[in-house]
Amino acid sequence: MMQATKRETRDVDGLLILDKPSGLTSNRCLQQVKHLLRAAKAGHTGALDPLASGVLPLCFGEATKVSQFLLDSDKAYRARIRLGVATTTGDSEGEIVAMAAVPVFSAGQIEAVLGKFRGVITQQPSIYSALKQNGVPLYKLAREGKAIEPKFRDVTIYSLQLLAHAGDELEIEVSCSKGTYVRTLAEDIGKMLGTGAHLTALRRLKAGPFTLADSITMDELTKLVESGALDARLLAPDQAIADLPSVQLDAEQARRLRQGQVVRVAGNANAPDVRVYFATEFVGIGELRGNGTLTAKRLMRYVDINDAGFPHSRE
Repeated sequence: MMQATKRETRDVDGLLILDKPSGLTSNRCLQQVKHLLRAAKAGHTGALDPLASGVLPLCFGEATKVSQFLLDSDKAYRARIRLGVATTTGDSEGEIVAMAAVPVFSAGQIEAVLGKFRGVITQQPSIYSALKQNGVPLYKLAREGKAIEPKFRDVTIYSLQLLAHAGDELEIEVSCSKGTYVRTLAEDIGKMLGTGAHLTALRRLKAGPFTLADSITMDELTKLVESGALDARLLAPDQAIADLPSVQLDAEQARRLRQGQVVRVAGNANAPDVRVYFATEFVGIGELRGNGTLTAKRLMRYVDINDAGFPHSRE
């Protein structure tokens, strides 16, 4: 019996902003794109539920070093909510647990309720979320009937807009901080309206600096692979952190930072995270202290800088 040969992979460095389709897990999408790129290393920046679609930044190679910044970034969503029906999971994939009549609400009544969710709010995420208890995702414990300790978290709703209202359906657009569960928001809106509710559709519009305009669908990816143009759609890792201040180093400073030394730079501003460059090369992420010293936090793949100031990549 012949053994299948291991597929050859390669070093691929960069970001790809996927327009995730509904019905697939984020990890399944990641693995499919990783396969198309033949990438040796990959990671996503926070899972979208299978029900959800939209902006899902994928990180490959050196770009995985900036994934935490995207995980911690603000997000924006468009969501459709059905009033009058509550489910076990807070979305349409769960079992119905309660039903109630839906009164005729005016736009003013709905707006009054939405206003209570703007700003800093406390959420209790669904027991079917990916949050972990003792290292185990809550949804696994819930499906096994295990006891789950209530978890609460403060999140910020920067904006919450009613887009449409017809019968028992609402469509909203929300801009929020990391860790916000939109299905929990939908459930809580339903409770405050006195009818219960669940999420029927969710589309992520933005993650950090990236929007749907930056994204690419799975069908488009396949066509780009066939034409050999997929690599050209990868974005440089530092585009994920373009909002951070930047520090420019000379050849000697860059060499010393690579060696783990503290480097003195001009200025006296405190910045917990800065983008560090040598010429046009993105060296990595550093911490700048008020005394003008710079230390490395996450460095890109090592680059040896010769006496003439030209970089030579080393694996």
